[in-house]
Amino acid sequence: MIVIGTDAVERYFAVHAGDRGIRAAQSQYDVWLAIAQRATWNNPEDVKASHPRASILKRSRVVFNIKGNDYRLVAVLQYGAGVLVIRFFGSHAEYDRIDAETV
Repeated sequence: MIVIGTDAVERYFAVHAGDRGIRAAQSQYDVWLAIAQRATWNNPEDVKASHPRASILKRSRVVFNIKGNDYRLVAVLQYGAGVLVIRFFGSHAEYDRIDAETV
């Protein structure tokens, strides 16, 4: 997949550099990113095959858990084009304050 929006995630990590657990989250995000960039996801079932705990939402959105369930990443997948657009990255508490289907 072509992954767009990684700069926003990197900014999040920079702003939260001193937070407890952020280094582990960044390490696990890096693993997730490597998997996503190598993936060929043609439909939600393909996503679930590689990320069984991902939540498939309406409007081609997927919520990925990073560092267990401490952080969430919301993406819009354009399956036919092979593009994944990161729309949100934040802590679980920050995720609870957004609408994942419209962010």
